[in-house]
Amino acid sequence: MKKNIVISITIIFMLSLSSTIVLSHNTQIKTNNTIRILNDIDLDPLDTTVNVTVMIKEIRSLEKNYQSPTSPIWNPAISKIDLLSYPDFYIKVIINEQEFKSPIWYNTKYIYNPNWSATKNVPKNQEFVNITIQLWDNNIFGIDKLCDISGNSEEQPNSRDLQLIYSIKTGHWTGDDYVGAYFFDGSDPSGYGRASGCDDGSIYQNDRDCELWFEIKQTDYDDDGIPYWTEENIFHTDPTINNANDDPNNDKIPLIWDFKWGFTQSFHHHDPDDDDDGYSLDYNWTYNPFTSYNYSDIDPDNDGLSNLEEYLTSQWNSDPFRKDLFIEMDQMMAGPNGEPASIFPDESKELLRTAYNKHNIIYHLDDGTWTDTGSEMIPFDNLTIGGWGHNEINELRQIYYDYFLHENNSNWRYGVFHYSVVLYQSSLANGNAFGSDAFQISSKGLNNKTKSLPFLKKEIVYACAFMHESGHTLAIQNPAVDNPNTNNILLPGWWQWRNYKSVMNYGYMYLIADYSDGSRGKNDFNDWATMDLTAFEQSFF
Repeated sequence: MKKNIVISITIIFMLSLSSTIVLSHNTQIKTNNTIRILNDIDLDPLDTTVNVTVMIKEIRSLEKNYQSPTSPIWNPAISKIDLLSYPDFYIKVIINEQEFKSPIWYNTKYIYNPNWSATKNVPKNQEFVNITIQLWDNNIFGIDKLCDISGNSEEQPNSRDLQLIYSIKTGHWTGDDYVGAYFFDGSDPSGYGRASGCDDGSIYQNDRDCELWFEIKQTDYDDDGIPYWTEENIFHTDPTINNANDDPNNDKIPLIWDFKWGFTQSFHHHDPDDDDDGYSLDYNWTYNPFTSYNYSDIDPDNDGLSNLEEYLTSQWNSDPFRKDLFIEMDQMMAGPNGEPASIFPDESKELLRTAYNKHNIIYHLDDGTWTDTGSEMIPFDNLTIGGWGHNEINELRQIYYDYFLHENNSNWRYGVFHYSVVLYQSSLANGNAFGSDAFQISSKGLNNKTKSLPFLKKEIVYACAFMHESGHTLAIQNPAVDNPNTNNILLPGWWQWRNYKSVMNYGYMYLIADYSDGSRGKNDFNDWATMDLTAFEQSFF
């Protein structure tokens, strides 16, 4: 993300489609540090006033928790946000110089659905609205700390907040957060509507890094989310009728998805001799909602999800220009003789989400708490048999067919979600992959592991086992992965591969809920750079 408004040439993202059509509109603007439209045109004659609203959807600390990537021993990190407790977060939003402040959410690292927004009435004849978003931690004696939700730039190397410019013509914003892959410096790595303090490279440092999910909307007469000006001048749809779910090109993607994700803009200096430094501003929609595409063959972020699948998962905040990882998890019921239910700890889920999200691979775990999903509790089995093989009895394969595919080989989730199951006990091991897209972990063995080694914390043991098996479905491969000689400090293999501090290395199994980034010299490997998010699309078993 950039701290200045990116001025670039128009880049038409063809995606190898000769039929791609770019809708474009040109308007004249003046620039003087802050870019604004200055004219007397009523940009929304249907509404008496135009309100711009910034909605906060989610706040998460990205600081290290139980694991330390530089040490195999459990080492609680010292927080730079709040030394005395978990963070006491609050938000400041500044819209055209007016400040709004949220309530304080005390003593929590994760805030989901905070139900807070800031709204301001803005001029109808000025296109651009200046917006700043800041995340703060409340501290005693009024010494509050500004948390980091921004990537740095050369111009502002110590930036921590978001500086945005919102257009009431197009309903999109640019600046420190923007949509798509159309600027000359590449895509916004954290995605549209998501900000991450780790984008400045502080992935393995406690630098008050947090992630913030947000949305910006404006008054809209027909409530379809598409502003009047865009409907009139770009799409030529009726601004008095809700067109959000229309599909004019019959490609199974509604117009509102094309509107959100197809947008881009660029600036051109139109008069080198103009003392007022005039520019021409182009608005483009590279996904033309009136031209049909084969969205099943388009995957601009190479995460294994086509644009059609990105639309199907958009209710869970997928982004076609930023990598997403979807995993369905089924868990096992309690047994008849006092065997506990095989429940994956909540804090383990947060550890996993933090590890992936720091690297802008957004982690989506469907553990049955989502609506209209197939994740559920499966009946107790004292010993579940099965694996990769095609043996006569393979209960894992049957679970996959019954509880993931739901007896339908054409289930849309196949090729979209990875599949995981938390068993009581497996015939093979505490965890194993049993397909290119499927794996299991076993609660009995993991609980025994925690009891036998008191310094291990249950939450990190479960997270490590889950992340290790996930790594096999991401095709993480090198000589140290699953190497039995790395499991014993007395064996040469442990010393040979000690720099490879990854959950894929048996020597660090149950100790580090992270993959290695290859930064530790000889015999280290960069799992994050070499993993293949498309590998799970291989044929079933």
